[in-house]
Amino acid sequence: MSSSERACIFIDGGYVRAMLHGYYSDQPIDFLKFSDELCQGCERFRTYYYMCPPYQSNPSTPQERQMKSDFDKFTSRLKLHPRFEIRLGRLQRSYNPKKQFEQKGVDVLLSIDLTDLSATGKVDKAIIVSADSDFAPAIQRAKENHMIVELASFSQHRSQVLFSLCDERITIDSAMITRIRL
Repeated sequence: MSSSERACIFIDGGYVRAMLHGYYSDQPIDFLKFSDELCQGCERFRTYYYMCPPYQSNPSTPQERQMKSDFDKFTSRLKLHPRFEIRLGRLQRSYNPKKQFEQKGVDVLLSIDLTDLSATGKVDKAIIVSADSDFAPAIQRAKENHMIVELASFSQHRSQVLFSLCDERITIDSAMITRIRL
């Protein structure tokens, strides 16, 4: 990619957090460095970060309040980065005994942003950081709108559906984590 081309980053925050927790000892990363590295020299139009705030019962517990405070600090730091946009879904209690909570709205927000942006023609490339195959229809639509779609996924876990659907691929591995850590 040349520097005259524009890219937009779409980060599934739950995926990144789970991978950092499971494989990198919760290593904090610099999301601005991460975004710039993913752009590989092209202009970063914007980074969208999708996540859910922690669940708060009524009244909230001390642990829930601490988690919310940590979340607010994290999002406040992200908002200071140039061209960063945070999109929030919500958590709801799950009926699945294996999961206490489920994210709601995050997939829809990312899909809407990707398809809307691809229809404008203002960005040449979308870089999706996720392993969620629910994004496949939005990715297909972006490609139909003449956008190059690149998948950035952790080497330990990726969606084969997205891997085969996307035009290009970036592997997030321990060397990259070392370069972008805080």
